[in-house]
Amino acid sequence: MDERLRTAARAGNVSDVYTLIQRDGNALRCFEEVVFIETPLHVAAEEGCIGFAMEMMNLKPSFARKLNQQGLSPIHIAVKRGHKEMVLRFLEIDKDLARVKGKKGKTPLHFLSKAGNPDGLVDRFLEVCPECIRNVTTTNRTALHIAAERNRLDVSKF
Repeated sequence: MDERLRTAARAGNVSDVYTLIQRDGNALRCFEEVVFIETPLHVAAEEGCIGFAMEMMNLKPSFARKLNQQGLSPIHIAVKRGHKEMVLRFLEIDKDLARVKGKKGKTPLHFLSKAGNPDGLVDRFLEVCPECIRNVTTTNRTALHIAAERNRLDVSKF
């Protein structure tokens, strides 16, 4: 990734992205050509830059489903980093992001079930996408299985 683009994503600087696009109309195209890649949306999710992330979702909605080299999508990263507001915004824009499978077939709900129900995010996932409770990992585990294995009774209200 162009270092200027990475810096803009880390800082949440949308105007810098548009400056790069003005210089090179294909500045974001290279991300489409690689299967597993860190996009500016991944960086924004890591840093919690909501405004930047929403602009990226507007410009390149496909970035939301891209997996990075660690097998994580932007919503997986936002969940792992505890960026609740960003997770909620991702779900508002596209509820099906709740079902994006990452490394080992884990969805964002699988990650949440390991940690418990921080800030009621499990409840929100199940409201917007009740069918995501049926998603299984590559080892045939649902989020409920993981919650039970981890003794996370606060999640078991599924």
